Amino acid sequence: MNTILAKDHFMQTYVSVDCVVFGFDNTQLNVLLVERNTQLPRLRDLKLPGSLIYQHENADEAAHRVLNELTGIKKITLKQFKSFTSPERTRNPDDIGWLEFAYSNRIDRLITISYLSLCKINRRLNNVSKYQSVEWCPVNELPTMPFDHNQIVEESLEEIRRWVEFDPAIVFELLPSKFTESELRKLYEAIYRKELDVRNFHKRISGIKYIVPLEERQTKVAHRAARLFKFDKILYNKRMTTIE
Repeated sequence: MNTILAKDHFMQTYVSVDCVVFGFDNTQLNVLLVERNTQLPRLRDLKLPGSLIYQHENADEAAHRVLNELTGIKKITLKQFKSFTSPERTRNPDDIGWLEFAYSNRIDRLITISYLSLCKINRRLNNVSKYQSVEWCPVNELPTMPFDHNQIVEESLEEIRRWVEFDPAIVFELLPSKFTESELRKLYEAIYRKELDVRNFHKRISGIKYIVPLEERQTKVAHRAARLFKFDKILYNKRMTTIE
């Protein structure tokens, strides 16, 4: 028997992309946020970079457009990791009001496809978009963001942990080409949100051949200069050993 659904079962649904870009500043993990223009009586309104998907583009194209328009970054690896479809995403009238103002359309329901990327934090940001500013914000100091963006960041951190379990080389995308043991340890601590024993960590990386000690030390530091290391991709491909 055919079931005829009432019209109010259907909503004006739009699909968007949101990009979670992580960077590491040698001490803590940061996420790339934008400040949207709003007339609402509140402090700075920060959110993840995102956009509705245009009719002529697919989700991947939209995600790359977002980062190019918002930051000037053209060459960056983005991986689609999850869709967020809860009706609760558009329960806040302030969020819907901003969306309808920004896109000049009625929007009852918003589904977003989230993308995740790791980026060296020293990349220059060149904001050429409608947003007021683009900046790095420490993950542990995130404000309350619109929609479910805080949840998206949390779930993307879990995704990074899964990546690291599968491919430990991923962490080196966040580090400079030459790094200290302390920087590497702090990065793992930021990703897993737990402290690691310094001595145990030293023992573990000492046995990993693709983390190569250099005959170089830090320069221009107030404390004792630490030895520098590099990641050897060739050695990594020959032998994969996890730090965990």
